[in-house]
Amino acid sequence: MSVRTVRFYAGRGLIPPPRREGRNGYYGADHIARLELVRELQAHGFTLQAIEGYLEKIPADASPGQVALHRTLLAPWMPELPESVERSALEKRAGRELSDDDLELLIALGVIEPTPDEDVFRLAPAHLAVGMGFLDAELPIEAAHAARKLILAHGTALADELTELFRHQVWPHLKSSGQPPEIITSMIERFKPLTIQALVAAYEQAVDEQKRETVRRRS
Repeated sequence: MSVRTVRFYAGRGLIPPPRREGRNGYYGADHIARLELVRELQAHGFTLQAIEGYLEKIPADASPGQVALHRTLLAPWMPELPESVERSALEKRAGRELSDDDLELLIALGVIEPTPDEDVFRLAPAHLAVGMGFLDAELPIEAAHAARKLILAHGTALADELTELFRHQVWPHLKSSGQPPEIITSMIERFKPLTIQALVAAYEQAVDEQKRETVRRRS
């Protein structure tokens, strides 16, 4: 981050002024924690005005650990940030050449998104393996669109409900537990992967039950 950017953030009140010794300004761990929070919020599309409002709610004497905790609170609800990749780099990650039809299927599944630049895509890295699995299964493009629509609808509803559960039951419990910020941060970071594992397990159980019900109907 450039000196100009740091000074701009300080001028907007996003970070406290540096400690002055003569003509030199010194920034410490508390400044770094707030700068990391600002960058995290910006990466997820928050405007500077929204960031200012968010930071105003954090006490001026908050420790770096307490500021870092606010950054961690964003983690359970934010999707993985996509990255821009050229077609050749995408094929390298996929481990194979990708035809135009392959790319169309990956777009339908939401694994990649086209950009204004030719053969440059926005990629969700964690989803690439899933997309390649569907390619190997030769999923029809119509089925890909239908599957994505179903998954998005149910996934969004579940995410909304789990977010409310976290905010109204989990977070108040953690906040009143008296644990140091580092411990609370660790607990929050575990929430998203744990819910994903639980969702996968529940889905597998439901699919198995559907298979058993199908067998019962045919017997």
